[in-house]
Amino acid sequence: MKMLLLLFVALELTQWTPSLAQSKPIADSPTVRKQQFNLENGIALQGYDAVAYFTQNKAVKGSASTAYTYKNVTYRFATPANLKAFQENPERYEPQYGGWCAYAMGATGEKVEVDPETFKIKDGKLFLFYHTFINNTLPKWNKDENNLHKKADASWGKFTQSQS
Repeated sequence: MKMLLLLFVALELTQWTPSLAQSKPIADSPTVRKQQFNLENGIALQGYDAVAYFTQNKAVKGSASTAYTYKNVTYRFATPANLKAFQENPERYEPQYGGWCAYAMGATGEKVEVDPETFKIKDGKLFLFYHTFINNTLPKWNKDENNLHKKADASWGKFTQSQS
């Protein structure tokens, strides 16, 4: 009887182990992060300094001399102090939804390019938005932020979770 129980447990474990491995967030995989994030020649935020959004409340171009690669995504910084701040807590400064347009992620579940100078900091998180001469998605986001935020989180989850 004990042998039968052990055999049953072993079979259950082998059946569940692959699906547990498959449900691991892709966002933790450096290779897939590089595929999912909005990168231009391997650089996040089109070269803008992720920390400056928080400390200066504006988009500031970073420099190649103060670049740092975190889990296969390269960021540039305007100052060595900003680089150090990012190195100490990268998750705090990384943009939401891999740097894709928050409004589009919430409204349609799509990855849409952004204007890195059109952004919003909310609850300590950086959100970026598409903005051209005739279309700015930030005001649209602001009109229905709670709903769009929930939908964007769910949509981004589809990109960052492996399929079972």
